[in-house]
Amino acid sequence: MTKDVEVAEHHGGKDYHEPPPAPLFDADELTKWSFYRALIAEFVATLLFLYVTVLTVIGYKSTTDTALDADQCGGVGILGIAWAFGGMIFVLVYCTAGISGGHINPAVTFGLFLARKVSLIRAVMYMVAQCLGAICGVGLVKAFQSSYYNRYGGGANTLADGYNKGTGLGAEIIGTFVLVYTVFSATDPKRSARDSHVPVRMPYLLILSVSFLS
Repeated sequence: MTKDVEVAEHHGGKDYHEPPPAPLFDADELTKWSFYRALIAEFVATLLFLYVTVLTVIGYKSTTDTALDADQCGGVGILGIAWAFGGMIFVLVYCTAGISGGHINPAVTFGLFLARKVSLIRAVMYMVAQCLGAICGVGLVKAFQSSYYNRYGGGANTLADGYNKGTGLGAEIIGTFVLVYTVFSATDPKRSARDSHVPVRMPYLLILSVSFLS
């Protein structure tokens, strides 16, 4: 009990350590190899994510296409698409969290920048690496499966019957908010407080569940 009080007094009444905000401009990052290694990690992770997930969506559409007379039970189904998105996010975040933070999404990077968790230079370069990785990942899909890619519109999302664009936009906004909120909750320093009773693995499960909902 005495030790807990001492720790709380050491941090100004808090039983956790709040990291200082990242500087808005940090030119020193450009001279560090760890910064470029993080960019490579974001690029590769986004490439793999788009490559696997887009291929999964195109494969599902090909098995459910009545014009092809394919075996509809031979594909992964809707649940397989959910597992592809959730599983890839789970694996890639686990692999890159210690290198780049495991953003793999410009929305996550932008949110962390607004919260002063990353500098402007890192945020902009992360977004560039993520967009380039996404383009290359989809480019590989088109190169390997050009006929299916063109036939099914590159596996892009489309509105279901009975829903307008406003509803689709609202769903995307809510889904993105839940994703970024989950990332902030998973990286909150208060999680290491002495009163925390949530298992450390819970953030990964939350990220997985959010991916399934997407």
